[in-house]
Amino acid sequence: MSETAGRLAFGGLRAEGIAANLARVRERIAAAGGDPAAVEICAAVKYVAAGELPALAEAGIELVGENRAQDLLAKQAEHADLFTWDFIGTLQSRKVREVAGAVRLIHSVASDSALRRLAQHPAPEILVEVDVAGEEGKAGIAPGELDDFIARAPVPVSGLMTMPPAVERPEDSRRHFARLAELAADHGLARLSMGTTQDFEVAVAEGATIVRLGSVLYEGASGSS
Repeated sequence: MSETAGRLAFGGLRAEGIAANLARVRERIAAAGGDPAAVEICAAVKYVAAGELPALAEAGIELVGENRAQDLLAKQAEHADLFTWDFIGTLQSRKVREVAGAVRLIHSVASDSALRRLAQHPAPEILVEVDVAGEEGKAGIAPGELDDFIARAPVPVSGLMTMPPAVERPEDSRRHFARLAELAADHGLARLSMGTTQDFEVAVAEGATIVRLGSVLYEGASGSS
């Protein structure tokens, strides 16, 4: 089932099915040259209902990422203690107050308005979203503006995040992941949030420390499968 098919697309999830998928993902991370114990798997739960989350925890998932502030808070209200929570969606400055105190890490800070809100409502750590490909109209700081943006950040910046352009071949994203890793090294930043279901192996090969995965964890894991 596609992650873009609609809201709450994954239902009837079984812990054993998710656990099997998770084990295969870790094997693929190792085959790509990563350390499965060091690369964090952030389970994207945008299309997973709150009632399905205990199955993820039972399967061994420890870190989840939500895209929407209101859904983050609603799911945390029921299952806050099951996981470590990250925010991985586009961060609207008006939502900073709601998100900042609810998560370990915000992956997607990319505007001065968000920085101003973070000065009032600090988050523990943030990642700066970088538009490494220079796509017009896409969220993200240009690489050439990164120095100044980090200097203006009122909270700790621990790393960088990127979403490369949509491509048919995962290999075509390699240069963008490599560029993000280069920028992180230049700035002494340890965290690299890059890679999704489609291309996480390439991202791991280029140094990803966090991969954001959805359907690869859930497909085939429902009770009807």
